[in-house]
Amino acid sequence: MSTVSNQNSFSKGTDLAVIILYFAMVTIGIMCIFMVEFNPTNSLSSSLVAGKNSYSKQIYFALFCGIVGVFILLMDSKFFTALANISYVVGILLMIATFFLGKNVNGSKSWIPIAGGFNLQPAELCKIFTALFLAKYISKPETDFTKLKSHLLAAGMIALPALLSIMQHEMGLALVYSAFLFAMYREGLPPIILIVALSFAILVIATLLLDPIILAIILTTIAAIFISSMLKKFKKNKNAILVVLSIWAISFGTIRYAVPYIFNNVFECYQSTRIYSMIGKEYDCSQNNKSVSVSGKKNGKKPDDYNVKQSKIAIGSGGFLGRGFLKGTQTRGKYVPEQNTDFIFTSLGEAFGFVGTATFMGLYLFFLFRIIRIAERQRSTFSRVYAYSVVGIFFFHIAVNISMTIGLFPVVGIPLPLISYGGSSLLTFTVLIFILLRLDADRQMVLR
Repeated sequence: MSTVSNQNSFSKGTDLAVIILYFAMVTIGIMCIFMVEFNPTNSLSSSLVAGKNSYSKQIYFALFCGIVGVFILLMDSKFFTALANISYVVGILLMIATFFLGKNVNGSKSWIPIAGGFNLQPAELCKIFTALFLAKYISKPETDFTKLKSHLLAAGMIALPALLSIMQHEMGLALVYSAFLFAMYREGLPPIILIVALSFAILVIATLLLDPIILAIILTTIAAIFISSMLKKFKKNKNAILVVLSIWAISFGTIRYAVPYIFNNVFECYQSTRIYSMIGKEYDCSQNNKSVSVSGKKNGKKPDDYNVKQSKIAIGSGGFLGRGFLKGTQTRGKYVPEQNTDFIFTSLGEAFGFVGTATFMGLYLFFLFRIIRIAERQRSTFSRVYAYSVVGIFFFHIAVNISMTIGLFPVVGIPLPLISYGGSSLLTFTVLIFILLRLDADRQMVLR
């Protein structure tokens, strides 16, 4: 099978609006990185040629990604369905390889060093492979996505790379895989599953806000009132009372055992601290079993929320219209840690203020709605599932990254799509978008 379609030209059927938005956001990203990295004492031309600064490297990354995008647009759409399964396996193997070949970057062993001093993060690329694999599975004629078995298999496909990401200490990337619920819900995932997931999240938050004993008493009282008020109906259907008691038991177990275990054994000390700080409470790191140092003694030192505080100061200093290009005091002064990656939004907020950030978020919103429109006009289930996977991934990254820079979400370390510095991140989002554009150009085809 040929990987290049002879019947399709470069631009035939391609959604130009998405391409324009893509290049606009990549340009904005390079500008934001330039604002926080540029040193007026250095020659701009020599800095760009040498490729020693983040903004010059990002330009080279963008040029490379542009070439990759053109290559994808010239490919046959059937190529992506044919390699969906094998690409997922390769992605999982690459993630496993990081445990043996990877190097430690900021406490995460999820990077594989490659030539030229660049690093590859398989967990980023695996999002593409998972999207293709999920689309391939759901679009199979024999897959009945109304069945529980199909839901569990799809969840397993998503959970495997997420678990590997957790093992690599990449909690943020692991959480991103929950974005595939968008595609699963569109294809028939029962709303009750989302309701259960949301209820669990609310229960966890309530456990952190209230004393566990008081919360247990409240839940017990609610269950008792519900059973007593519905007693006549329960007599006719005894299974209903078992359901209520089961929900109460699961809730009690979550409060008493699950939440403490997660915060003390699954999360790192700094992760638990950041979540507690969101609700105005302090977390005791001496209870965290992952805060054990090499000597075997627990490290009770509690990290602060310095990053978020500096981020809020930088964004707030921008005011309504912003300080102007290259005039920021906080980001130019390098007060905000990781300000060219996880906290890149701060440079935009300080330089262009509320007006600039609102306009920027408007571009993102239009971009997401455009992809949803593309998804809904697909004739092929494969293309539609993939498109909704892309929407979910972008929405999760955007919502979480911006929320964590303004203190509405714990700092989990995920990039702002097409804006944050990083070759692996930019390549991942580029490939996600251009595969979607290629599939959309052939939207009248039925792919499986």
